[in-house]
Amino acid sequence: MNHRWEPERYLAYADERGRPFVDLLSRVASPAPRTVVDLGCGPGNLTRLLAERWPDATVTGLDSSPEMIAKAGAIEGIEWGVADARDWTPAEPVDVLVSNATLQWVPDHLSLLPRLVEQVAPGGWFAFQVPGNFDAPSHTIRAELEEQAPYAEFATATSLRSTHDPATYLGALAGLGLEVDAWETTYLHVLTGEDPVFTWVSSTSAGPILAALPDELRGSFVDELKTRLRAAYPATDGRVLMPFRRVFAVGRKP
Repeated sequence: MNHRWEPERYLAYADERGRPFVDLLSRVASPAPRTVVDLGCGPGNLTRLLAERWPDATVTGLDSSPEMIAKAGAIEGIEWGVADARDWTPAEPVDVLVSNATLQWVPDHLSLLPRLVEQVAPGGWFAFQVPGNFDAPSHTIRAELEEQAPYAEFATATSLRSTHDPATYLGALAGLGLEVDAWETTYLHVLTGEDPVFTWVSSTSAGPILAALPDELRGSFVDELKTRLRAAYPATDGRVLMPFRRVFAVGRKP
């Protein structure tokens, strides 16, 4: 990713973003791992849950964004570092490897799964969650606007992301020898505040185009995106309902 992450904006809906992580973690049945890694840890608020669940483990949070790691560094008892999921290699295989809402940023991330599984120790666990809502208005509206002049020339490759269904991930991990549990969940988030859907996407999926646009175009893009999102997600009594599909996979290495 080549845009600058804003931890505080990302944390605006920390509780809603954290629900899938908790559900993912509930399926990891490792009793007493020695080493636990959160690959793509963001600002570290969810990595803290790993340390609370396994207090005797060495927990490490890694992210490709220095801004995110700087924010996470304020949380004690966890090792933090800047690393890219595509080439990260631990000193030795880890007992639990978690990647939450990260792999969708990696082009052709299915081809990365064998390498990640290699970093898991025998008997260890690999668990990840990715968004499965790229056909939702929150994404399609932004993508359509990006394709229009004068914004199209600034659209970035990171806007062209996609993920797979649970069966695809189950097949990929089972083919690597893991015992796999895969599923999907659609959360219905109740958001409040001014332009809450824009606030949500501006810290994630819309981040690359907002960073790429020159100052003289960014304002008009933001105004039009907000207008279209309000129409797609109307407020009722000050609340906006935003469905969000997530795809999960948890595998245990024999």
